[in-house]
Amino acid sequence: MTAIHQHPDKNIIRVQLRQNALLHELDTEQMMELERSLQIVDSNKGGFLLHQGVRDMEQYFILDGILKRVVTNPEAKEMILRFAAERDMETSYAAWCLKKPTPYSIVCLTKARVAKLPLEQWVSFIERHPPLKHAFEYQVMSLMSDIMAHTITLHLLDATGRVQRFLRKQPELFDRIHKKELAAYLNLSAETLSRLKQRGKI
Repeated sequence: MTAIHQHPDKNIIRVQLRQNALLHELDTEQMMELERSLQIVDSNKGGFLLHQGVRDMEQYFILDGILKRVVTNPEAKEMILRFAAERDMETSYAAWCLKKPTPYSIVCLTKARVAKLPLEQWVSFIERHPPLKHAFEYQVMSLMSDIMAHTITLHLLDATGRVQRFLRKQPELFDRIHKKELAAYLNLSAETLSRLKQRGKI
């Protein structure tokens, strides 16, 4: 981990933070205040940023790469809840508010770079900036709603419908996600996904 002001790519990182969907409206003073708490983490594919079941939680802003939110059962079977890429964020804010251990892991689907800070510090920051807190909590609720809608469609839509819904929701990620991972997210086999593509269904 490296503080932004010490990072060799600090100028690029500052631009990327400005492009974040949640942070882009912060003024210069607010961004400088936040920057003092941020650490930059570079992680390889498969690296864990957050482990399911822990209580030490962090807020993540994605600068490069793709992350996945994953739930694992006692038999080590995984369910992918969502993907997130550049300009997006990841968090376990709801679990933190409920004083519960985080119910999922956050894993790097690709090589990734994130800016992070302890969730306690992030909450303290947004408490001092009410418009940001409102925007953040709205985004958290929106993410939870999207995950619920995705889980429902796994039961209600056929294979083609599931893929087409993903293409409507996150078309920019379709060619960036390994088809095995995308198939797992859609509760399909990789063979079924390939067959749909060959038949021109997607």
